[in-house]
Amino acid sequence: MTPIEFDGSPTPSLGVEWEFALTDKGTGDLSNSAADLFALVSEQSPERRGKVHKELLRNTVEIVTGVCRDTPEAMADLRGTLDAVRDHTEQLGVDLYGAGTHPFAEWSTQLLTEGHRYAELIERTQWWGRQMLIWGVHVHVGISHRDKVLPILDALLNYYPHLLALSASSPMWAGQDTGYASNRAMMFQQLPTAGLPFQFGTWAEFEAFVADQKTTGIIDHINEIRWDIRPSPHLGTIEVRVCDGMTNLTDLAAIVALIHCLVVELDRRLEAGETLPQMAPWLVQENKWRAARYGLDAIVILDADCTERLVTDDLADLLVRLEPIARELNCVAELGRIAEIATHGTSYQRQREVYRQTRSLREVVASVVAELG
Repeated sequence: MTPIEFDGSPTPSLGVEWEFALTDKGTGDLSNSAADLFALVSEQSPERRGKVHKELLRNTVEIVTGVCRDTPEAMADLRGTLDAVRDHTEQLGVDLYGAGTHPFAEWSTQLLTEGHRYAELIERTQWWGRQMLIWGVHVHVGISHRDKVLPILDALLNYYPHLLALSASSPMWAGQDTGYASNRAMMFQQLPTAGLPFQFGTWAEFEAFVADQKTTGIIDHINEIRWDIRPSPHLGTIEVRVCDGMTNLTDLAAIVALIHCLVVELDRRLEAGETLPQMAPWLVQENKWRAARYGLDAIVILDADCTERLVTDDLADLLVRLEPIARELNCVAELGRIAEIATHGTSYQRQREVYRQTRSLREVVASVVAELG
């Protein structure tokens, strides 16, 4: 069994990956124009080339930060790349669309990005792989030592429903309202290495799991483990992949600040000698489903004793607890925005309201595009 080295981060650094769909300005439908966009970035904004990434389908682009100290720095980094990319999307007649799913696009018309890795994924996953018209946000937080990673990851699962409820932006699929706040969360877990992480007691157990995956041909590289929360050993981070696509920088900043504060608080509690709380996998799984189904109206399970509470009520107390950490991490204003999202609603609710008023899925797309500003 080959050891998995964890390149620990000396500080709780921050990195953000923000996925967008490309939509046609005239029709609102998905546009398979990512290759043209990447060409324009390379030609006209070469300094941003490393921060604009390809994804599985040619209708998708991912904007990433460098290694940042805090949420304001990460948002400034994203904003700079976003401004450059939007200059190029204008030339192509497409918009950036930041929700977790598209309300009416057909998967059968989408083109695969060239590359052996993508072709192999589709060959293996077939219909489910081709269905993956989904977009999300991934947040990396630096961890100093590998022995902290799994306890923090397991404890973070207790907050899975909070993060998904706040970010849920995928209520519609193939022309229908699914009844879910986050259909993306339900779709993505169909891939064989995606979904909730397994919970391991030691790093050696994780290494044995990865070895089994490679021995049996399930994965060739550790990055092919696509869990909702996963270790990223080569970066020295925990990567939180729970969230649906975000429609605007303000809400994104709030989510990033919340994740940053949560991870740092759990890290400090662990260093102080505390055994971090965990819940059984079946409770974590139920929480994921409740948040995906009901969003901000979810009644979530809080602990191993099966205490239940409305997710927004629990968020209110969580924000008070994290405020001292937020001051240290320079994100008090951004974290405070979480309370506004909990009170005034998030994207899945706004999309449904636009459809209620207009009965037009094209107008839903336009409203999501407009939120990017």
